[in-house]
Amino acid sequence: MNQSFEIIYNQLQIDLGDKEASEQDLIQAIYQRVEYLLEFDKDLLVSYLYRLDISESKINIAMIPAEDGNPIMAITMLIIERQKQRVASKNKYKVKPIEGWEF
Repeated sequence: MNQSFEIIYNQLQIDLGDKEASEQDLIQAIYQRVEYLLEFDKDLLVSYLYRLDISESKINIAMIPAEDGNPIMAITMLIIERQKQRVASKNKYKVKPIEGWEF
């Protein structure tokens, strides 16, 4: 599995059991969660998106029903893209542990 996807699975606490994960599995897992939250707890979904630091303007654009668009898939892809950005930033700006910080 791609290391980025493994990190995203862990960050989003997605459990696939013993299954080898793929990007498509990740998309499907997030899609199902977004679909559920959009129907039953939209406030919690918006809270999650805020915590992931996804801009409100991007969320609003994703929620506009387009002729061939799917708001659930649009939000799913925003989440995946943001998580990929977070992984890239962590890899780019690795911070060394602070000496003497342990107790």
